[in-house]
Formats: sequence, structure tokens, C-alpha cells
Amino acid sequence: MRLTKQFPTIGLLALAVASSASAATIGATSLNQSWDFYRDDAKVAATVEQVPANGWSRVNLPHTARLEAKVPVNSWQGTAFYKKRFDAKVAPGEQAILRFEGAMNVADVWVNGKHLGQHLGGYLPFSYDVTAHLKAGGGNELVVRINNEDNAITGPKPLKDLDYIQYGGIYRDVTLTIKPAVHISDEMLSNTEAGGGIFVTYPQIDKASATVRVKAEVCNTATEPRTAELRHRLLGKNSRVADATEKVSLAAGECRHVTRDLKVDRPQLWSPKAPNLYALETTVASKGQSDLVKTRVGIRRIEMSKGKLLINGEQTFLRGVNRHQEYPYVGYALSPQAEYRDALLIKRAGFDYIRLSHYPHSPAFMAAADELGIMVVPGIPGWQYFNPDPAFTTQVVKTCTDMVRRDRNHASVLAWECSLNETQMPDALVEKLHKTVHTEFPGDHVYSAGWVPQTYDVYLQARQHRLEDKRPQPDKALIVSEYGDWEYYAMNAGFNQTAWGDLKAADRSSRQLLADGETRLLQQAKNLAESHDDNFNTGAVADGYWVMFDYGRGYAPDLESSGIMTIDRLPKFSSEFFRSQRSALESGKWGGGPMVFIASHWDKDSSPKVRVFANTDEVELFLNGKSLGRVKSAPTKLHPNLKHPPLEFDAGQFAAGELKAVAYLGGKKVAEHVVRTASEGAKLDVSVDDLGVKSATGDLVFIRAKVVDAKGNLVAGNGQSVKFTAGGAYEIVGPATVTTEGGIASVLVRVGASGGKGTIAADGANLRGSL
Repeated sequence: MRLTKQFPTIGLLALAVASSASAATIGATSLNQSWDFYRDDAKVAATVEQVPANGWSRVNLPHTARLEAKVPVNSWQGTAFYKKRFDAKVAPGEQAILRFEGAMNVADVWVNGKHLGQHLGGYLPFSYDVTAHLKAGGGNELVVRINNEDNAITGPKPLKDLDYIQYGGIYRDVTLTIKPAVHISDEMLSNTEAGGGIFVTYPQIDKASATVRVKAEVCNTATEPRTAELRHRLLGKNSRVADATEKVSLAAGECRHVTRDLKVDRPQLWSPKAPNLYALETTVASKGQSDLVKTRVGIRRIEMSKGKLLINGEQTFLRGVNRHQEYPYVGYALSPQAEYRDALLIKRAGFDYIRLSHYPHSPAFMAAADELGIMVVPGIPGWQYFNPDPAFTTQVVKTCTDMVRRDRNHASVLAWECSLNETQMPDALVEKLHKTVHTEFPGDHVYSAGWVPQTYDVYLQARQHRLEDKRPQPDKALIVSEYGDWEYYAMNAGFNQTAWGDLKAADRSSRQLLADGETRLLQQAKNLAESHDDNFNTGAVADGYWVMFDYGRGYAPDLESSGIMTIDRLPKFSSEFFRSQRSALESGKWGGGPMVFIASHWDKDSSPKVRVFANTDEVELFLNGKSLGRVKSAPTKLHPNLKHPPLEFDAGQFAAGELKAVAYLGGKKVAEHVVRTASEGAKLDVSVDDLGVKSATGDLVFIRAKVVDAKGNLVAGNGQSVKFTAGGAYEIVGPATVTTEGGIASVLVRVGASGGKGTIAADGANLRGSL
């Protein structure tokens, strides 16, 4: 059977994902297009001159050095070269700034043969002043050599021992900005303690008024003194809220920090429930030229202490998750739209907090967290690795510094994990990292976080560590950094382990692929409900399940499959459990509001004990129109802390037909969910899973082919081979032939610019009911 679906013209983003960073210099030119690329698999090229003339291929950024299998085995490590020709006109006094947002892991950069430097670390930006190295007549050449082999100075430990992959390539944006003689500095190039660029803080906040303090570094690269006008304008929903203007006098070559307070009456405060954002426009003008930097900010106050988190004075518990940033095949090289979709999936799953594991995530993802109201804990790279070489400590501290400088204006940041995860750090390093957070971000409601109980403001303790640690909790805020995976895998969760003693390790684990079937997916959801319930006994202010999406591993030839969604971003039952923990009274804008979900495919292999997730007062389940009972949602002996624990109904035995769950709130029907026993597959239902975030050129988006019967019911089988073909604006990334998981086959496509229209076709050789 062959079905072809044509998709509409590629449009602009429906949501504001184009602003991929909290601050953006107007006039920055993207250098993402048309690079020549060479991967030195043969290890013949130490320099670009040694690259074989016929070895280059044409690529665009973001780019991964090698496409990997969905289940990566022997992931690529090595050296690759990128080169690009570009034109740039720089007038006397102007400054040209070349900026990389991320290149893995060691990057050497040349412009017109001049070596600008070597940058260590693959997750944070670095900038160079290239003014003196550009050719007046154009025809400039930019060369980058990257290497992502094991590195003792950047860490973490070697790939063969690492539980995640550092994918090679220039996988984030590269820009060139020509600044006028008087301008706002680039914070990475400035390299100034608690300075450079734009730095926004909030020394006073309440519901009546707020003080927005703007610290701007203004530079004069002209050869003579300049007087400039510095203006800040704060906009809320396109209306002016506050502004300030002042004169600044600068000597030739001088940079100066200028701080100004803006008064905001009746501020619209930022919180996970109401992520109100303002646009700060900072302009510096001199001699008819101006430089404009836009910074998106949220006014909010965070207070944390033992057992208490206050956001704008309101006590809050943050339900959260950990995230690795990789996609199948392309690794880290995501489009900003794909980053936004990940954040949207996390918010829709009922989470308001993410631990960014185990490294800084992209500016686009940070911007999405701001917009969607998700608090994040960014972390420096680290996992069970310490090198006593002083150069390693220097690198770790620099990484912490750069992370704070890049992300300090994001409203979404809850705390800064300047800590080497699960690593025995010397006390001196712990002290230095804690101090670095507060040096780079002075003032109150700023928090360092670490996995050890001393020194840091916030203690990040994994649940598996707590089960073995009988010491009292320190007198500080606690976040359960990880839970629900390892302790069930290791069989020491402390709950039903004896009752599950007859289960095989694979059956009792939280590591379950979508294709592992209904029984194992229900076990994963059971594990999560138990451990999440137990987190409330700790006095934690937030918790983070491990993990949101399945991901590739360095040291094992499989996927780490404890995700509540697959690596292809398909949901498992456990994602609906978490959604049921969000209040039914919350806005439905991001998947909130009343919900009910039947965790069953209701086929002949389904358990007659039907589990239902809901966030309402009561649920009634019907089988073929007959009520199986009406159950109130309330804490139970097994789940004493969950207001809405999983509910169970006994159908007695399987009977083909329809299960319908009806949810009630205040006695009124507010939601329902229906599952029907599927007959044999009749067609493939092909769709673009863009979540309403419309594609633009370079986007990466999943295409789904669902096996459905003649009535449109999903046939939730596994292993059916489906072949996709793409035309027009769509290019399949990775294999074109894949197999179904839970009745759905997924391929990843890249959106091109060939006229804006494309077609996707899906072929299934055998679509019988046995699927």
C-alpha cells in the first residue's frame, strides 16, 4: 500500500523561536550557509593544506561531523575541517566580531591564514576580534579544525566509559557582526568579570513596582575620543514601559561599564504559570552610527531555603525532568525549531523544571524555556571524572564562568550547577566553583548548586544516592537531581522490590523501549509514580526524573531507554502519568487543564486490570458501554503523597471493543479518553509532527506513518518495515526504511528551500492485523 501526502508551503515560525538567545545584536550576519567540509577519517591531514583537493563536500550549519545510527555504536571521534569564503566591509574604527555558539570539542580557527586561537570545550560560545585580519577587497577565508576525541583537560571521561556522546562538528550557529566604532561589547570577547555586553538584574521586585538594573559595556574602537548617547527602552507587549538616556564619553580604545536603573510600575512578573517577558532595547549612538542590542528578560524573584522555594513570594514545588539534547542521526546539530519543540514537549508533559544534563544546552533551548515558563538548572560538563592537572581546574572554572556569562539574562535559570556530576571534587575546587557563580552574578536570589552537600547553595542529590546515605540533609534547599531510573535498574528502590523478585531485570527496570510492549511500559510508569511520590518525603523543592528522551550511549551498544519519550519523540505511558500530576485548574495552553488517559492498547494481550491516569476528582471507566465503576482520585497507601495517583479498574477479562474513561471535576464531566480494539491495518496515516511550530529552511522535523485500521484506530504493533521517500523541500536524514514502534514509523527530515513544497510517501509491504 502506498499513500502520499503533500504538505503546505513552508512558512515562518508560528512561535517566536527565531530569537534563539536572550540577547541579540541587530545586524549580526549568519555564516551558517555553504561551508566546505572534510572529515579526516584516514588521519592524513594535520593542516587544511593537507586535505585532499577532492575530499571536500558542501554542508550547512548546524552540522554534525558524521551521521550516526539511531542506536550509536562506535560513535565518530576524530578531526574534521570546515572552511568558508565570505565578504565583509569594515570601515575605519569599526570592529568585526566572529562568534561561534558551539563547536565540539577543541576548535582551532584561522582567518586568511592567521591563527586566531584554540578554544577548549564544545558547549559554550567563543568570539574573536577579526577586524585586523579581514581583506579590504573581500574574498576572506575562514578555516576551522575541530576535534572531539577524548580530552584529559576538557573531560569528561573517555567515550568508552561515558554514558552519553559528545557529537563532533560545528553544531551551533556562527555569526559575523560588524560593530560601529562606539558599540555594546560582546560578552564573551570582553571576558570581564560580571560584565561585558548587557547584564540585567533586579535589585527590587514586588507586585507594585520593580527595579530593572541594566549594566552595559560600551566600547570605543575609534582612534579618537567619542561622546555617545546610551538609551535603554523596556517594552512589554510592544508598548513602552520604561526608558532612560544618558551621555557617555569614551577615550580612544576605551571600554566602560555603565549601569542604569529602570523603574517599572505594576510589573508583569515571570513565573512558570505566567512566563511574562519584556524586550529590552539598548542603543548606543555616536556620529550618525548606532548599535542596537535586544535582550529578552523576565522580572522575577527566586528565594530558596531548606524545604522552601518561593517564586515571586509564592511557595512552589517544581516537577521536573532531565534532558540530553541529542536527536537521532544528527546528534547535537538541531534547528532552533527542533529545540523549541523539545521544550514544548517537556512543558506539555506536565513539567516546569529541567536539569540540563550534563552540559550547557543551546541558546535556542534556553530561549524556549523563557517563553514557555520552564525553570532550568544549567550545568557544566562533568561525569565521574577529575584530573589533578591544574589545567583541568582552570578549564572547569572557565566553563562555569562562560556559562554564567552566556545565560545570566535568562528568566528561566533557577540555579547554576557549577559542579562535576558524581565526581569526587577537591574542597578547593568546590569553593572556587561556588565563588565563581557569585562573582559572575553578584547580588541575591542567585544560587550555586552541586551534588555534594557542602558549600553550594543548593544540594542536588540523586534518589539512588539518598537511599544509601543515612546522614541528615544539610540546612539548605534540596533538589532531587535524578530519580526513577537507576534505583529500579539496580533493584534497590526500596518499595516493591521483594514483590517483584520474580520479575526478570529487564521487566522490572524503568529502561523500556516503546517497542518493549504494554506490560513493560506499565512497569516503567509504576516505577515513576512510586519514586516521584517518595520525593515528597525529602522536603525537596524540585525533582527531576531521569530522563525525558531516550538517548545514545558511549559505553554501551544500546539506547538509554528510561525516557518517557523515545529518541524519536514518541510518548510512552509514563508521559501521561506526569501530565496527570498537573492541576486540572491550570491553563490548558501547554497541555494543562483536565485530562484522563487509559494506559492500554486494549488488545488481546492487554491486562484486564486497566490503569488510568487523570487529574480530576473522579473517573468512571466503561467497557462497551457498561460501567466498570467510578473511582475517586485521592492519596493511597502506596501513593500517600500523590493527589492524583494512578487508578486501576478490573475488567475481569479481555473483551474486544471500546474502553472509555470519563473524568469528573466538581461532579461535571470535563474530559474523556477512548481506546478501541483495533482490527487489521488498512492504511498508513502520514503526518508532520511539527507541534504547530512551522518549519523554515534548515529545520529538522519528524514525519510519522501510523498503522491504522479501516476505522482509523491505531494498530499498536512493532517491527513492521516502512519505507519513506521524500521530494521537493524535504530530505530524509538517516535511513529511509524504518520499523514501527507502537504502531508508528518515524523518519527525520530536513527542510530545504526548493520552492517551499514537498512530498512524503510511506510504503508498508504488509499491513495485516497481526502487526
